[in-house]
Amino acid sequence: MTVTAAIEADLQRIGTLPDAAIDLAETALALAALDRPETGRHGYQAHLAAIADSMRLAAILPDLAEPGQTGLAARCRVLADVMTGEFAYRGDRINYDDLQNADLMRVIDRRQGLPVALAILYIHAARSQGWTIEGVNFPGHFVIRLFHDGKAAILDPFDGGRVLETGDLRQRLKSVIGDEAELQPSHYAAIGNRETLLRLVNNIKVRLIQDGDLPRAATMVERMLMIAPETVALWRESGLIHSRIGNLMTARKAFNRFLELSDNETQRHQVARLLQELMQRLQ
Repeated sequence: MTVTAAIEADLQRIGTLPDAAIDLAETALALAALDRPETGRHGYQAHLAAIADSMRLAAILPDLAEPGQTGLAARCRVLADVMTGEFAYRGDRINYDDLQNADLMRVIDRRQGLPVALAILYIHAARSQGWTIEGVNFPGHFVIRLFHDGKAAILDPFDGGRVLETGDLRQRLKSVIGDEAELQPSHYAAIGNRETLLRLVNNIKVRLIQDGDLPRAATMVERMLMIAPETVALWRESGLIHSRIGNLMTARKAFNRFLELSDNETQRHQVARLLQELMQRLQ
């Protein structure tokens, strides 16, 4: 078995796991490794271990938190100090749309990336100590929520792990949606491990589509399907992209799988029509 085939098999295995069993950082590394299988993941896995070691040390040294900070505030400070201070992670504000910013290997190499990529590393750091943390699907900007002692704080990994207050979130929401927007419970919705990984790869896919590179965009959709084979919309998207680039047999398979999984009658009708047109092209 080739290295690439082994990585793909690993990702397909992850696709069968329950959400809580998925290791975010390790899976993100596997996704990135598909583009450079010859590099190997050992050095990057060692870096993840180093982050965990630094978190373990920081958590037992009270002087690393600001004077007077305890509980949740101290954990927020430790997390930011380790990730932004010791390891110098930061958001890439200059070349935000660079594809490297959603590739965890390159994010680790460069110590900068997109909000979701940095969030994966912050979540890894916190979970390495058994802390409760999750991604938050805030409009326009991925953030994280750390829990402790019955309280919660929202942090922005793109901005040095800064704690975001309600006023900060309201201002960000208005900048994305408009001045009339107000915070709603849906804006604080947690996002699971699998969906976080899909969002990471989707950043690459969207930019490839914008650049007109549909073959590579199709590859990204296939990777997403490896880890989320039950995500119905991805099968439809796979069929559409493969149809556009002439991979008709692959498109047919994707459309058929969509029809097996989907209960959206409107979309089922549309895909059935597309499948019929595709079959005529195959004749």
